[in-house]
Amino acid sequence: MTNIIYIVADDLGYADLGCYGGREAQFGMISPNIDRLAEEGMIFTDGYANSPVCSPTRFALMTMAYQYRLRGALEEPINSRSKGDPRLGLPPEIPTLPSQLKKAGYNTGLIGKWHLGYPPHFSPLKSGYDEFYGIMAGGVDYFSHVSGKGDHDLYIDEEEHHEPGYLTDLLSERAVQFVNRKADDAKNGKPFFLSLHYTAPHWPWETRDDEEVSKNITNLFHLDGGNIHTYQRMIHHMDEGIGNIMAALEEQGLTEDTLIVFTSDNGGERFSDNWPLVGGKMDLTEGGIRVPWVVRWPKGIKAGQKTTQHCMTMDWSYTLMKIGGGEADPSYATDGVDLTPVLTGQVESFERPLFWRMNHRDQRAYRMGDWKYLKVDEHEYLFNVVNDARERANQAKNYPDKLAEMRQVWMDWNDTIPSIPDDASVSLSYGRADMPQR
Repeated sequence: MTNIIYIVADDLGYADLGCYGGREAQFGMISPNIDRLAEEGMIFTDGYANSPVCSPTRFALMTMAYQYRLRGALEEPINSRSKGDPRLGLPPEIPTLPSQLKKAGYNTGLIGKWHLGYPPHFSPLKSGYDEFYGIMAGGVDYFSHVSGKGDHDLYIDEEEHHEPGYLTDLLSERAVQFVNRKADDAKNGKPFFLSLHYTAPHWPWETRDDEEVSKNITNLFHLDGGNIHTYQRMIHHMDEGIGNIMAALEEQGLTEDTLIVFTSDNGGERFSDNWPLVGGKMDLTEGGIRVPWVVRWPKGIKAGQKTTQHCMTMDWSYTLMKIGGGEADPSYATDGVDLTPVLTGQVESFERPLFWRMNHRDQRAYRMGDWKYLKVDEHEYLFNVVNDARERANQAKNYPDKLAEMRQVWMDWNDTIPSIPDDASVSLSYGRADMPQR
C-alpha cells in the first residue's frame, strides 16, 4: 500500500519556487528539494486552492468537499477570538481524508498547522489523526510559539507542549521522526499518511537566525518588518526540511511507493512572487487562488511531467483517499474528483469546472476551460485566463452572452450551498493604511 505525505505551505506565492519560474535569491536556489520533487514527478500549471484564505481551504482539504457547506468555513478566516466557540471548527462527525484512510488501515499523523477550531470541541485527534504535533491557531511566532491572541500555542495531541526552537525546523524534525517511527509498519503492510502543514512562509517574518527580532515583535502581522530576502530564507528553511524528509524515505527504502504532494493553502501575501498573476491572499483574482501543485510518486507517475489539468484542493484530498483505498461516506457530500487518471497518464486532461465565493468584497469566481467569470464588489469581469493570466483585459463587453452564461452557472451552483450568515466574520491583517494597494 502507498504511503502518502501531504505537504502544505502557508501563503506561498505561485512563482516563489524555482520549478514555477521563481528567481534565485541572493544566497542561491530557494527551493532545490521541491524542485527535485517536480523533476522526478509532475507539476500542475493550472491548479488552485479552494479559497484565497487559510482555514476555509483547510476545511476543503479535510472534507474533500466545498468548504461552504460548513459554518466554520464561512469565517474568513477562523481567528483566535473563536476559541471556545462550538460552532467554529471542523465537526468531529464529518468524515475526513485522514479518518477514511485510517479506516483503510493507515497510520495517520498531522504535524504543523491545524486551524480548524480549538479543543475541547475540535482537534486533529477528533477528525481522524492518530497523533498531532503543532499549532491550533492560524499563526504563531516562530520562536515563542505564541499566537496573535497572546496564548502559547504548541501542542502534542491535545496537551500544551513547550519546546524551544524555530518552528519550521521543529516541524521538519518531527516529520523525519514520524517517517522513521512508521517505517517498519509501512514495510509490513500498514502504510502511513502524514499531513505536514508548515506555517512557513506566513508572517511574522523570521528566519531561524532572527530570534532577537522575535523578542521585539508586538504584533504578529509584523506590518513594519520583513523583506523579500527574509521571506525567501523562510521558504528555503522549509525546503531544507523537505529535503531531510526525502533523505529519511530513501534511507528507509520507502521512496518508490511513497506519494508526496506539495502545495499552498492559498496565494501569496506581502513579499510573495505571483508572476504572472495579479492579486494575492483574500482575492479571487488568480494570484489569490492559483497555487503550486507538485506531486512525486515513482511507482505511479513518470518523471518530468507537466499538466494544465484544472484542479483544486478538495480534488487532491479525494484522489489521495482513493489511492489509499479509502471510501467516501455516502451520508456526506464530497465534491472532489479523482485525478489519478491524469497522474498515471491514462488521460491527458478532463473538463473540470471550479467555483469560489468570498464574503470579503462580495467576490465570486467560476473557471471553466479557458474562461473565468469574476465579480469583485459591484463589478463583473470575463477573462480568457489562458491568454490573459494577469486578468487585465476584461472581455465582458465583447462576449456578453458568455458573461451571462457563466454568471448563471455560478448562480445555479451557489443555490446548492448555504448562504453566508450575517455573523460570519472577515479578518484582514492589513489594509490601505498599512501599505499601498494596487
